[in-house]
Amino acid sequence: MTSASTPEERLAALGLAVPEVAKPVAAYVPAVRSGDQVFTSGQLPVRSGELITTGKVGAEVSVEEAVVCAQQCALNAIAAIQAEVGDLSQVKQVVKVVVFVASTPNFTGQPGVANGASELFGEVFGDAGIHARSAVGVAVLPLDAPVEVEVLVAV
Repeated sequence: MTSASTPEERLAALGLAVPEVAKPVAAYVPAVRSGDQVFTSGQLPVRSGELITTGKVGAEVSVEEAVVCAQQCALNAIAAIQAEVGDLSQVKQVVKVVVFVASTPNFTGQPGVANGASELFGEVFGDAGIHARSAVGVAVLPLDAPVEVEVLVAV
């Protein structure tokens, strides 16, 4: 990775592209800018307008599937951020990532699932992608999604 490459170019090198901004499933917007910060709403693992999968991690959803879901959530968060700021090179720092994992009561691998999102932010934004994070197990998420990710970035 060269220092001249943009976040968009890094995504392309991974075989990924910024998707269309995911449509909200209720009364909110995908992201809000406040001064030099952009807060995303919780992003679900929606690809081409549909959830990748549904269910609980540790039951119907494997850890590997959940990691892919977390990566898609992160990609959707990147789309929401780009829609707010225009150019992803405007992102100075991914500050905080919160990953919610709908999981069975005995599943304790939420941090591993969250790595799907964290590693993508690191690959796309380099040092600016290093962030604080919470990985939280929850009983259920909207639309029975297995993972939801919200992000705070400084621009």
